[in-house]
This record gives sequence, C-alpha cells and structure tokens, in this order.
Amino acid sequence: MEIPAKSPDGSEKSPQSKELITSDTGSTLCMSSRSESVWTSASRSKWDIYHKPVIVVSVGAAVFLFGMVITSLSCFLPQNKDVYKMCGPAFLSLGLMLLVCGLVWIPIIRKKQKQRQKSQFLQSLKSFFFNR
Repeated sequence: MEIPAKSPDGSEKSPQSKELITSDTGSTLCMSSRSESVWTSASRSKWDIYHKPVIVVSVGAAVFLFGMVITSLSCFLPQNKDVYKMCGPAFLSLGLMLLVCGLVWIPIIRKKQKQRQKSQFLQSLKSFFFNR
C-alpha cells in the first residue's frame, strides 16, 4: 500500500488533490489552454504574423542554391569529386524541403487568420444578443 507524499507545508494532501480543491482551477485551466492572441483584439503587423515562414523560405532558398553550387562544382573540379557528389544533393534536398514547408505554411496561416476573424465576429454577435 502506498503512502501519499507529504506536501512541503506538512499537510497530508498531495499537490494534485490541493489543486482540485481550489476554486480557481477552472479559470486557470481555461486561461492557460488558449493563447493570449485569441483573447486580445490587438492587431498584429504582417511581419509579426508571417516572419517564421518567411525565414524558413529564405533559409530553404539559400541552402538550395548552395546545394546547386556544390553539385555544379563536381562537374568543374576533378579533385574531391565524390565529396561534391554526396554533399550537393543533400543540400539540394534539404533546401527544397525547407522551401516547400515555408511555402505551404503561408496559406495555413492565412486560413487560420480568416477563421480567427470569423470566430471573433461570431463571438461579438453572440455577446450582443445574449448579454441584453
């Protein structure tokens, strides 16, 4: 039979049972389950919204171009030809993967922004009709 662990203040209740007893638990869980941007209506700039996919696309394009240069070196330089033939396609594929991921990420963000705008509009309508 297990003995429940004592909490730091000396009581017999476990930290989990204490958390369940408090009345703030429901509101705390609700607040922590959603990001702040859902609850605040402050508009963000385009850079704040799209900076991550733009960076991924830029890095992907740079790595892809680097892979093209390394691959083309295998045609022009006879020494270390095997190394160029191994590394070039690896950089090409990595760059292409990052480029495609970034390009797919942008429409996903646009769709989420539209859904968020619809959700805020519906919530404002609901609060208008039900809070009267």
